[in-house]
Amino acid sequence: MFKFVMICAVLGLAVANPPAPHSVGRSEDVHADVLSRSDDVRADGFDSSLHTSNGIEQSASGDVHGNIHGNFAWISPEGEHVEIKYVADEHGYQPSGAWIPTPPPVPEAIARAVAWLESHPRHPSTTTRSPL
Repeated sequence: MFKFVMICAVLGLAVANPPAPHSVGRSEDVHADVLSRSDDVRADGFDSSLHTSNGIEQSASGDVHGNIHGNFAWISPEGEHVEIKYVADEHGYQPSGAWIPTPPPVPEAIARAVAWLESHPRHPSTTTRSPL
């Protein structure tokens, strides 16, 4: 009987609280118009840019070596302008901007331990080997 009551309670909650309809973003995003777009592909690289009516912007330029510099921006649901700049080259993808999360600072005790380990390298003669 307890299981039956629990099943009825769960079903009742599910029916009483239907999921919100899926929305990708603000309703005006669906009807955004492209205000300007340019693509220039050359033997020595490319230039590309896009601007839409809802504040989305993108621009990029690349060279013959495969290096790309660019940025993209949009207006967040909170109304804030978000901009990310990036470089993609032989060192990988490197985004930068105020919206990119940063790691917390290293605790002082850990920094001291790492400094001590770096100043006292292991010598091959003092390491022990496993008998296996």
